[in-house]
Amino acid sequence: MFLLLVTTTLLSVACSRKLSSSPGNTPGSLKIMSYNVHHCNPPDKENVIDVNAIAEVIKKEQPDIVALQEIDVNTHRSGNINEAALLAEKTGYRSFHFAKAIDFDGGQYGVMILSRYALDDTKVYALPTDESTNGEHRVLATGVVNLPSGGKLLFGCTHLDALQTDVNRRLQIKEIVKIADSTTMPFVIAGDFNATEGSDVINSLDSRFTRTCKQCLPTLNEENVKHAIDFISFKPGNSFMVESHKVLRDANTSDHYAVSVVLKF
Repeated sequence: MFLLLVTTTLLSVACSRKLSSSPGNTPGSLKIMSYNVHHCNPPDKENVIDVNAIAEVIKKEQPDIVALQEIDVNTHRSGNINEAALLAEKTGYRSFHFAKAIDFDGGQYGVMILSRYALDDTKVYALPTDESTNGEHRVLATGVVNLPSGGKLLFGCTHLDALQTDVNRRLQIKEIVKIADSTTMPFVIAGDFNATEGSDVINSLDSRFTRTCKQCLPTLNEENVKHAIDFISFKPGNSFMVESHKVLRDANTSDHYAVSVVLKF
């Protein structure tokens, strides 16, 4: 087990257009969204890829920074399109950072960060996997967000292993905690942790970060599911106050619901 760090430039883009603060967001606040988009495949439409529907969910909510999971880039199953670039284009966000987790179906599959503000120092951290489990390799994508106030924060997006056993998730959250301990910058992490409150994985997350909810609303778009596995957290605990936390249950665009949070500096 070792930590592999790759600085990426090819799929990290910062466009020249300037965006103002999100309409409706209060001064000194930051709206964050986390959304597992199921490679833009709606749960009730087999083999349909609808990038526009995912883009509309984001545009309607108008977050400042978005963590997106299950992004396809040039895979056959998604019609050989670059979902990362298309989502950035269709939502009009200034910067994006795609992080490949695995090669898949002729292309790449991973996570991405969308930011209304410029991103610097984007990185991809390969998270450890016990190879005997045949689990998918997973990553943590990070970038330094340049805020309008002149301040900076570190933002991370991840998607932990989905196997029934949590062997890999334990290894992966341990690595994330190690990365978090290496920075003194305010750090917001969001994503699909494939683990529920009270599990060893989320307890490890909570040992360094403050989650924006307790007894969180379900985030899986499935009947009879009564738990959350998608979370937004921050450190240090005194860097933000949680102004609001909601799960966007009105969109049937993925097998997960988006989570939207407003943090007050």
